[in-house]
Amino acid sequence: MTKTALLFAGQGAQVVGMGRDFAEVYPFARTLFDQANQALGYDLGTLCISGPESDLTRTENAQPAIYLISWVALALLQHRLPAFSFQATAGLSLGEFTALAAAGAFSFEDGLRIVRQRGRFMHEACEVTQGGMAAIIGLDEPSTRELCVAAGATLANLNCPGQIVISGAADSIFAAIQLAKVHGAKKAVPLTVAGAYHSPLMASAQPKLAAALAGVPLRPPRVPVIANVTGKPHGSPAEIARLLIDQVTSPVRWEDSIRYLLAEGFNRFIELGPGTALSGFMKRIDKSIPVFNVAGVPSLEATLLALHSAPEAP
Repeated sequence: MTKTALLFAGQGAQVVGMGRDFAEVYPFARTLFDQANQALGYDLGTLCISGPESDLTRTENAQPAIYLISWVALALLQHRLPAFSFQATAGLSLGEFTALAAAGAFSFEDGLRIVRQRGRFMHEACEVTQGGMAAIIGLDEPSTRELCVAAGATLANLNCPGQIVISGAADSIFAAIQLAKVHGAKKAVPLTVAGAYHSPLMASAQPKLAAALAGVPLRPPRVPVIANVTGKPHGSPAEIARLLIDQVTSPVRWEDSIRYLLAEGFNRFIELGPGTALSGFMKRIDKSIPVFNVAGVPSLEATLLALHSAPEAP
């Protein structure tokens, strides 16, 4: 039987216009946009659809915007196919919050408010540090870790074989890029980001996020939700909060998360939200596994067609 895991997009997937066709075609989607606007007190839906890009890409806006579109994608999938079920969830960085909401660990509105606050806290951390990130292509984890030690950087995203993102102070990232080819990397590319996400330079955001999470009712997830920090399922509500706080300064172990799900027999994955980065990572982890995505109406229709043709897990 088919076992389905949902995958939720992380920051960087945002694009002006995301969600427009959902809102144009489905009144149900417009209702969710309205709920989000009411929860936050500003027009996030219009920001997703019309921008401007300079505002949408701000961390405190990009994070709730991606969360919203990912949630709408899942809600429409369930709306169109009421019998649809899934047996686990995972999300990349920000997407871990969407994954937890999808599994019932907290409400849609609480998650939306938390990721808005998380984005603001991370932006504040970026403003008081001089950090950056780079993608290292063609090295394994031990070699990249060695490179980081030499340059004074840290591992940030262990995405898939041959694609690792590093993070740290701007001078450390510059040094790492220079050293990368010496270590055998095919490519080392600086990323256009506001700061050194998933590194110790984000530590000032952690106590603020801890305080925000303390005000959110957390529940045990209905299905396993894979934690970025461990690559294994979340446990109790207290552990959920701790791992979400740890995640701010810890590497995202995405490849480990997917390999855990594969080892548990998951054989169908659906990426929800803007972009197809997670589908691309899956192809490099195990290209034999079918991956579908829902980013707009055309991909929703294609995924619905695929789901109709395969049996669900009991």
